[in-house]
Amino acid sequence: MDRSGLVEAIGRKTAQGGELPADQIGRVVDAVFGTVAEAGAIAEALKAGRTVTMVGFGSFHTVGGEAALRPGKALNEFVHDQAG
Repeated sequence: MDRSGLVEAIGRKTAQGGELPADQIGRVVDAVFGTVAEAGAIAEALKAGRTVTMVGFGSFHTVGGEAALRPGKALNEFVHDQAG
């Protein structure tokens, strides 16, 4: 899934609460994950030596200077069709 696919998917998932314009969703995606021109909030936190944890999804951290994602239990269970 690329950025535009992610923006579309978020739009579908949030449509129940009232439609969000794709440009607004795109700005949030860019602010969280970053762009080629500007780092997002996750990258900035990793560079500062912090871990970003999203309970259930996982945590972004660095290992040997490289960014890594440690998936959370809920994400793993969903991916492996074990979600309760």
